[in-house]
Amino acid sequence: MCNDYRNKQRELEALEALIGQATLRIVYPEGRPNLEPRDDIRITDRAPILRAAAEGGNAVELVQRRWSWPGPGGKPVYNFRSEGREFGAGRCLIVADGFYEFTTHSDPKSKRKHKWLFTLKGEPAFGIAGLWRKDAQVGEAFTMLTTEPGPDVAPYHSRQIVVLGPQDWARWLDPAIPAREMLKPLPGGSLEVEQIC
Repeated sequence: MCNDYRNKQRELEALEALIGQATLRIVYPEGRPNLEPRDDIRITDRAPILRAAAEGGNAVELVQRRWSWPGPGGKPVYNFRSEGREFGAGRCLIVADGFYEFTTHSDPKSKRKHKWLFTLKGEPAFGIAGLWRKDAQVGEAFTMLTTEPGPDVAPYHSRQIVVLGPQDWARWLDPAIPAREMLKPLPGGSLEVEQIC
């Protein structure tokens, strides 16, 4: 499961342009953030998300929130299975330009795993379908939605996060659109894969 992703986006204007392509209008309820380019965003880190703005219409908020909330046993909820669920509220998009999966090292003596970077072909960034909620312990936080793996991810993992190109952002953030229409793996050849280590 995805427990590490990347967002090297530092220019807010480039993200605003992608949001504009998605026919969305961005608002900053907490002011314009300074986006820190990061190769690794891990569980409990704060990172940018997009969510429907209170004013409605095509307005979305860009805010920075914690990745994961504590589950009933205290373990972080950082991935959430999407199958059979509708998610009529709390939808968000996690802004990313890559995500990682890890596989057993080819050298059985190695204690490290192989790290694989997945990026969306032809796009500088993408959205990961997610949910956000308020938690009494950590405040507002988000989790990533997962589905069965598509052909690009299946050789590396038995599940995958839901990757959405900018053309699907507005639809995902609209709770009137059935989640089952959106929460699917991408067709084969949509993701580029690179071995990092």
